Parts: sequence; C-alpha cells; structure tokens
Amino acid sequence: MLDDAEVANMSLQEVVAAIEYHNQKYWVDSEPEISDESYDLLVRHLSFLDPRHALLSQVHAPVVAGNGKVIHTDPMLSLDKAYSLDELISWAEKFIRTKRELLLIQPKYDGISAIWKDGVLATRGDGMEGEDITDKLPLLELEHPEGIFPLAEFKKDARGEIVIRTDDFKLLYSNIRNKNGRSYKNPRNAVAGIMGLKDITLMLLQHAKLSFIDYSLYSMQCTFEELREKWEFFVEKIESLPYPMDGIVIKLADRDYSRSLGNTAHHPRGEIAFKFSGVRKETILKDVEWSFGKNALTPVALIEPVEISGTTIRHVSLHNLQNILDRDIHTGDIVTVERAGDVIPYILDSRPAGEGMERKNCIITHCPSCGSLLVRDLPELRCPNASCPETLLARLVASVKNIGIEHLGEPNIRRMMQVLMVSSLKDIFALKIEDIARLEGFAEKSAKNLFEEIQSAKNVPDWQILASLNIKGIGPNIAKGILKEHTLQELESMSEEELSLLDQIGPERACAIKKELVRQKEYLDELLEVLTVKVSKKGLDGTSGNEEKPAICFTGKMPEKRSYYENLAAKYGYEAVDSVTGSLALLVTAELSSTSSKIKKAEKAGIKIMLLDDWLASLNEQEEKKEVQAGEQGELSLF
Repeated sequence: MLDDAEVANMSLQEVVAAIEYHNQKYWVDSEPEISDESYDLLVRHLSFLDPRHALLSQVHAPVVAGNGKVIHTDPMLSLDKAYSLDELISWAEKFIRTKRELLLIQPKYDGISAIWKDGVLATRGDGMEGEDITDKLPLLELEHPEGIFPLAEFKKDARGEIVIRTDDFKLLYSNIRNKNGRSYKNPRNAVAGIMGLKDITLMLLQHAKLSFIDYSLYSMQCTFEELREKWEFFVEKIESLPYPMDGIVIKLADRDYSRSLGNTAHHPRGEIAFKFSGVRKETILKDVEWSFGKNALTPVALIEPVEISGTTIRHVSLHNLQNILDRDIHTGDIVTVERAGDVIPYILDSRPAGEGMERKNCIITHCPSCGSLLVRDLPELRCPNASCPETLLARLVASVKNIGIEHLGEPNIRRMMQVLMVSSLKDIFALKIEDIARLEGFAEKSAKNLFEEIQSAKNVPDWQILASLNIKGIGPNIAKGILKEHTLQELESMSEEELSLLDQIGPERACAIKKELVRQKEYLDELLEVLTVKVSKKGLDGTSGNEEKPAICFTGKMPEKRSYYENLAAKYGYEAVDSVTGSLALLVTAELSSTSSKIKKAEKAGIKIMLLDDWLASLNEQEEKKEVQAGEQGELSLF
C-alpha cells in the first residue's frame, strides 16, 4: 500500500517510473501489485508535478487476444476524473447553461470497455481503434434496457463494459481455473485473463460466463442544483448493484449539447468520472467490538487510523453479521474504507493481508452482557434473552431518543435503571425531581431541568410514540408516513394483511408491527394515559394534518445535537428538513462566516439566514409575548 506521504516525497522521475511499471502490471500482465487507490495517488501527484505529461493523456486498455483491428466511427475515449464531490461540482459549473441543467448519473464499471456494432464486438483499444473480439461471443450475455440476451442474438448496437458480475464470481468462479490451473483473484482479473485467451474452449468447458453491460442500463438523472443534495442517494444506489465498479460517471443529459463541447485528446468534455479512490483508503482491521442495538448486536471495526477527506478515521461501522459473512471479514485483513459525501465511513472490501499477519474470526458466539448463546437471525446477530441488561438498556435509549428527551443520554439512563429501577418510558415519565436528584452528578437545578424536559416531552406527536416502540424496521420517517393516514387506534385494529398494503410496509414489516402492537398493548395503553398526543391523520383534529408548517434547516457545528434544535423547532411550529430547497423558510447557522454549501445555496435563493443565538432569542421573545397575552386575558376576565 502506498500512502499520501510516501507518494508526495517522490520526484518526477520516480513517479513516472512507478506509473509505467504499474501500467505494465495492470494492463498487460493482468497482475496488479497495488490498489486502484494507490495508483490514483501516483497519477494525481504526476498531474501536480507536470500537468502536461504524456502519461496523463494516454488511453489504456487491457491486452486481449483479438482477430484484427476495428476502427471506431465515434472515438471511445477515456474520461476525465474527479476525486471529490467539490471537484465534480466545479466541473459541472464550467459547462451547465442553467442550474436546471439535467445530468445523467451512471455506474463506472471496472472491466473492459467494448462496442457491439453490425455483428462485431470490439474493445476500446486506444480510443480510435480497438481489437476484434467477436470470437468471445459464446461466453457473453448482454444486459440491456430491452432485456437480457446472449450477445450474439442481439440485432441492435450496444456500447458498454465487459464484466463478471459479483454474484457470478462468487457462485461460478470458485470452481473455474485459468490456463495455469489457478483460481482468479477478483472479477476484473478474471475478465482480463479470459479476454487474453486465444482459445476459449477451456472456459466453455468450465461454464464461464461474462456479462456485457450496456451503459444506459442503469441511469439516474437530476438537475445540477439537486446534485449535492442527492449525491449520497446516488452513491448508495450504484454501490448496491452486483457489478465490479470503481466510480460513478456523470454526463450532461443533452447529448447534442454535450457533443458540441468536443473532446480533448484524452476525454470528452461533457462527461466525467468520479473516482472512489478520492474517498477510499486501505488499512488494517485490528479488532471488532460488538455493541448493543435495540434489536441486535452491532459490529464496529477498529482499524489502523487513516485520513480521508481531512478526517482521521479509527472506527468503522460493519453494519451487521450478514455484512461480515458476505465480505469474509476477519481481523488482520486489509480493508478498504470509504467515506463518500459526508456519510459515516464503512468497509467496502476485505482481503487477507498475507504472510506475517494472523487472520482471526471476529464473530462472537456468546452475549458479552448476560452470557447467553447468541442467535444468528440473519442478517443480524441477536441475544435471545429478553432480560439481557444491555439489550434492555439499548431499547430504552432508543425509545428516549425517539420520544424527544434530548438531554437524557445512555449514561444517565443506565443510572436510572440501576438506582431508580426504571425499565420503560412510562417509568421515566413518572419520575419526580427528588428521584432524579438521587442520581450521581445531579444537583437540584440540573434535576429540575431534566424533569421539566421530561414533562415537556409528554406533549408528543403520535408518530414519535410509534417510533419509540422499537418495532423492527419502523423508525421516525416510516412511522410519520403511516400515521398521516391512520391513527394508532386504527393501526391496532388492522390485520397483518391490511398492514402489509400500507406504503413502505410490506409483509415483513407488517408482521413485526402486528406482533409488537399485540405484545405491547398493555404498555402502550398505560403510556398513552400519561401523554398528550398530537394526532397526525389529516383533518382528524382540525390542525395537525392540514397546517402548512414553515420549513427550517440547520447547518454548522452547534452546542447541542442537531435533533435537539429540530425538536425545539417542531414545538414552535416549524417543520425541520435536511436540505436547502426553494420552499425553505429559514436557515439557522452557528456562524455566518461558515463556508457551508447550505449557506451558499440559501444566499443564492434569497432564503432568510439567522444566527443560532438570534433564532433562540426570537423563541424567547415568543414565549414572553405569550405570557403577556395570557396576563392581559386574565386581567380582562376580572371585568
């Protein structure tokens, strides 16, 4: 693995020699010695040292066993590259005509670029002429917007990438050997190796299969002004596809306009590739810790620290047991860590580190809290003990968060369970100031403040109550959607089949909802007795469903958690949102000098921006006005 510091110290001669060596290993020998991320570090350093170096404009393609040259009527060039979302935005700003310019978002497959035209299959080659590989047709299946076909039977033209699907590689290629009798290391290595064969008989006998993916098969679109807001969604969608990929392609959707921009010697101006290597680094997985969630144990990876996008990362989510099994993750592995956009970092890939590093199974068998034998309830690892102390704590912490008691965190909830015998939200709502004052760290004032916040949380929307029940798959957003159309009482009376027909529910969630509403009925009835519930269903109470609330958004680092301010905003009649759109009424920021993209967007759209302190002061003014009005009404009543 190469790191930033090592590459940064290379001279021009050293970095050129390194790139030429690794080009030979990757494109000719099909035996890469470094990761794509390390290779891209070398290329970016060369572009810094000598932006016009010939190596930067070369169009590469794997060496294949072809049957002659094919001239491309339209050049099949490489793509310019961006390594961050900001670089991507800067590229788009050069060419968009308005902020409503449409962009296409497509996967950047990691295979061999090819074109199927007039019954001939050809590689990209140097962009101007490629190799005729029509003899490989018996191995190829086309995935096209019109369907899936043996490529030889498809009568139209297609342009795309030859790859081995990740699911096919797992199922088929564990039993397929190359001409030297060894298994292939990864899908891309297998594609290059098979395309380099003059005789494919051995592959046909082993039932090898390759896929030719038309570039238009998976394509999403958005306007330029939506790109930053939707970027994480696009990354997530594309990475869920079953193909080897090393980035995302962004194109101007207007093909005629894009063509009018022309090409450089290396790439078309109207397209660009976002390389995952800008947000990915390789490191060593040192250990795995298992923490308790409300319904399962959650694995967290401890890694050798790496810096990505200016942030040093030491802990990475592993999501669940299924993810560890699917990626064959062990301690001691070399792992690829990704942090795209500003999302929580996660492990994308794992491979054995080789000699000198012991590889250990990281999956535990017994509960760290109560010692019970854990159950593999895929995709989760779960403690079956209903009385497990840490599971009960995790569920209560989640309930407290969803009901909106922001200043009551895990340490104090743990103390409440140990000292005050609290076991549910109902118990927390029953606490008195003197009860809270018994807890370590609480003086009279802090106990009073927490008590008042707990009392304030008794005025609650019905969807927060549903979210607080910890039903698997039912978080705040889905709970809010359900209760816009149905009350809690209606939900309790619905059958499992009726529940499954609700938007975003389906059979699995319907089963969980029905089971938990029956199991928790007594608890829910007791909880509703102490709460003042705001009903969400349209028209039912004459207010909640029909009122159009002003949208508010928060940006920048703030003294309290973001959810604290969002809940506060809700109490004063705002609808908290995550992004800046034309319908936003107010953007609240910790500092006006911030370079936040939300502030820039709000300024351009003419949206009102307020400092956090000023906004909080305005809420205090509202309270004072209410008190004055209440006093005046009281005085008037005397006459």
